[in-house]
Amino acid sequence: MEPIFGNAIGSEPFGDLTSSLSEVAGVLFSAGSVTNTLAQVVAVAVHTIEGCDCAGLFILEGGTVVTPVLTDPLVEVIDTLQHQTAEGPCLDAIAEGMMVYADDLVDDVRWPQFGPQAAEQGIRSALALPLASNGTKGAVNLYAHYPAAFGVVDRAKGVILASLASVAITAARSLEDEERRIDNLHTALSSREIIGQAQGILMERERITADQAFDILRRASQFLNVKLREVAQNLVDTGERPETGPPGSS
Repeated sequence: MEPIFGNAIGSEPFGDLTSSLSEVAGVLFSAGSVTNTLAQVVAVAVHTIEGCDCAGLFILEGGTVVTPVLTDPLVEVIDTLQHQTAEGPCLDAIAEGMMVYADDLVDDVRWPQFGPQAAEQGIRSALALPLASNGTKGAVNLYAHYPAAFGVVDRAKGVILASLASVAITAARSLEDEERRIDNLHTALSSREIIGQAQGILMERERITADQAFDILRRASQFLNVKLREVAQNLVDTGERPETGPPGSS
């Protein structure tokens, strides 16, 4: 997994998040794809939340932990520890649907296995913020090398960022779904056009009906084990009648 660094949002960090909501929202909503939006979320987190040393997205997909974007390879190590120990602030944030803050992972009684192991990796504080995006079961995870790294203001900034991120991710996913539907429609229309051309060639050449021409294409598709559109495209391109198999085959 390649880290996503702060230059994704420009060379200068944002000012105070609470007074720059329109700017932050503009960055997130202009990212385009879901993947780009996720990358911008973690980049903004590191730039705007002073206590944050590294950040990532913790996503659950079919019971498997996925870290699609991160600002430091250490993030994936810590996320993996949570999955392996089945405990940690990110898992709790997802399960409870609320912010979870770890002031010092060394002796946090909530995670007796994960906490000490994370501290051994150099992470002492963690702030996990659930994503409320439809279809995404995960959390924005902020990590720090020092204990008590996330103060009240930092935690408030994190909540605001997670809220904006949830809306932006939902919007990006809707845009991708719409683009996919449009592409599928174009493909379907193109296929119908090619098949219609192939039918026309067969009808003119063999003096048969449209249904009979389509039946030839259908039988050729089954016999050759290729898509109907490919059979039609080959006929249009070459003019060769497609093979339909032995007489009487369906």
